[in-house]
Amino acid sequence: MREKSMFCFQCQETAMNTGCTVKGVCGKPEETANLQDLLIFVLKGISVYGEKLKELGAADRTNDAFIAEGLFATITNVNWDNARFTALIREGLQRRDQLKTKFLAAYKGKNGRDFNGPLPEVATWFASDSAAFADKAKSVGVLATKNEDVRSLRELLTIGLKGIAAYADHAAVLGFHKAEIYDFMMEALASTTKNLTVDEMVALVMKAGETAVATMALLDEANTTAYGHPEITQVNIGVRNNPGILISGHDLKDMEELLKQTKGTGVDVYTHGEMLPANYYAAFKKYAHFVGNYGGSWWHQNKEFESFNGPILLTTNCLVPLKKENTYLDRLFTTGVVGYEGATHIPSRPEGGAKDFSALIAKAKNCPPPTEIESGTIVGGFARNQVLALADKVVDAVKSGAIKRFVVMAGCDGRQKSRSYYTEVAENLPKDTVILTAGCAKYRYNKLALGDIGGIPRVLDAGQCNDSYSLAVIALKLKEVFGLKDINDLPVSYDIAWYEQKAVAVLLALLFLGVKGIRLGPTLPAFVSSNVLKVLVDKFDIKPIGTVQEDIEAMLKGG
Repeated sequence: MREKSMFCFQCQETAMNTGCTVKGVCGKPEETANLQDLLIFVLKGISVYGEKLKELGAADRTNDAFIAEGLFATITNVNWDNARFTALIREGLQRRDQLKTKFLAAYKGKNGRDFNGPLPEVATWFASDSAAFADKAKSVGVLATKNEDVRSLRELLTIGLKGIAAYADHAAVLGFHKAEIYDFMMEALASTTKNLTVDEMVALVMKAGETAVATMALLDEANTTAYGHPEITQVNIGVRNNPGILISGHDLKDMEELLKQTKGTGVDVYTHGEMLPANYYAAFKKYAHFVGNYGGSWWHQNKEFESFNGPILLTTNCLVPLKKENTYLDRLFTTGVVGYEGATHIPSRPEGGAKDFSALIAKAKNCPPPTEIESGTIVGGFARNQVLALADKVVDAVKSGAIKRFVVMAGCDGRQKSRSYYTEVAENLPKDTVILTAGCAKYRYNKLALGDIGGIPRVLDAGQCNDSYSLAVIALKLKEVFGLKDINDLPVSYDIAWYEQKAVAVLLALLFLGVKGIRLGPTLPAFVSSNVLKVLVDKFDIKPIGTVQEDIEAMLKGG
């Protein structure tokens, strides 16, 4: 039997719902998967010394951004460039050893003697050449933890941490930081090198949920401070006759700088995938060359990037590998933590400056306009501020019985045919129900003609996956308005779709807020062992999705 050359089970589509062992279903090759494992291993080493320095009262903040960006780079469909991972590993080892020197000096200064305590391998292993990296990477992955339940809790924590790191990175780009978020990243990573009790590991998972809430709140503050609050917006999904640039991902700062640099050039700008919510901000609406949104969710991009005809800018995930028939590699640009071999990478912005998107603009001018794939509009912009402005109207609709129930259908989209479940739920929910959504899951139903209830659209789109925070704020506000003691007493059901690691962070956030009875699909996470699942079921009543009709009936009854 062939020895497993890689092992990855962090996304919902992992092979056989157990784990990818030869090549990722996402397209991730063995070498890339292993280098990602080694990068996590190195980040754990940095975290060990970072945690020790904090305990000595000598906290070091120089690695905060590096840890967040390193974790972010390992999220599904972010970075495919082995050279970038090799460089990150080298830099990580250098950073770790600098931190080690600082720790040893601080320890001696405080205790009057040299440190001679035990250290985990993540804090001591070193190599400098790529061959040694490749060899070591084979032994430091997920399966290095032999006990299934310990592995499950460590991976649930680490995978949630990746989502937190992504949101923290988005906030940092806009100049918003919280030391306690980065401190938890180090605490969590370092904890995976320790022999903790089950209760201690569960407590850390719950702390990850608490940190996810704090991180999403910080990102919400960053986005709204920089660009104002999202507004109810009719978003154009057709095209114009000018050359265009398509921007995907989540980074609103990149969006802003691209719009500024394309103004007056004759080049239009369109959003794709999770960048759709950029259309809801007044700060971006003022640009006449900002046309609207092109296409659907991330997994359609091979076809949609092809038909767009112009340059594509990937600011974050989700970047899908090109197929043999695709011809847009010379039009594909990456930036930030995103990498893809053969694509042009736009360097980070200089201190106090902006990224240089002139190469995209020049490329666009020589490309034909986008091929139209649909026309019309879709509505969105129902983030917390906008919905709370409608609170009286919403409350009256609930009290009158016009709205019987809210169904939160946030999360991710994906390729599996079973995800048609979410479209069918949306189509079959009674007309007195309202869908609350955020993330790319909305693409399963946001173009359906589901109507409204007294002027309130039946699909309220809060925005990106991180805007799930808005849905939590809305729920807590409704709890207050109705004078309820428990968030679970609201007429709200949760039917969540997940795909990647940011969705796991959102799930942990909901659990921390006390939400129970969440339906999760299309499958339960492969990284959750049967014993850990039992804990989640017993404590939070997490359940798999069932049939459309059965689930609708149960949700309408409050189950």
